[in-house]
Amino acid sequence: MTISLVPLAVCGLLVAAGVTLLLERSLVRVLAGVILLGNGVNLLILTTGGDAGDPPLLGRAEPDQMADPLPQAMVLTAIVITLGVTAFLLSMVHRAWQLRGSDEVSDDTEDRWVRLRARRGQLGERVRARQAEYDRLVAEQRAELHAELRDEPTRGERMAHRRADRRRLKARQREARKQMRRAIRAERERQALALDPELEGDE
Repeated sequence: MTISLVPLAVCGLLVAAGVTLLLERSLVRVLAGVILLGNGVNLLILTTGGDAGDPPLLGRAEPDQMADPLPQAMVLTAIVITLGVTAFLLSMVHRAWQLRGSDEVSDDTEDRWVRLRARRGQLGERVRARQAEYDRLVAEQRAELHAELRDEPTRGERMAHRRADRRRLKARQREARKQMRRAIRAERERQALALDPELEGDE
């Protein structure tokens, strides 16, 4: 059995065009897409069913020369189903044109609410994630602050450090006063010797 590539290419084009039209909002285009898709599938079944042969009737032909009846039965069934779907879509197109004057399919209100609830749910999840991240950062900062407070000296230790600093400061001040007094005394003695050189011998 040899299969030509031309029928297969035609089947692919019909199926592709049918799927493309099925994705449209216009009911007329959806109807055309159903028809093209059905014809493409029927042609594919007939193409892959084998070569043509004698009618599959016992006593009229040899079994090897008979055509396969299964693809033909499937195609007939598909034609009937496609006819029913086409009639149903035609009635929908006619009714939509009578009610709205257009054959375009509008968004369902419930579908909009579902999308809105989904978006709100996603937004709520993002907010909860941000809140959890914020709580984690606050907890880390509190832990760091508590650790720093534990490392800091107590009030008694701070008071002791302050007293020690004051003692050291007072000691430095006393030492500075002593040095200043000695310097003043030495300067006075030098001035006195400069005014009366005889005082040096008396000393």
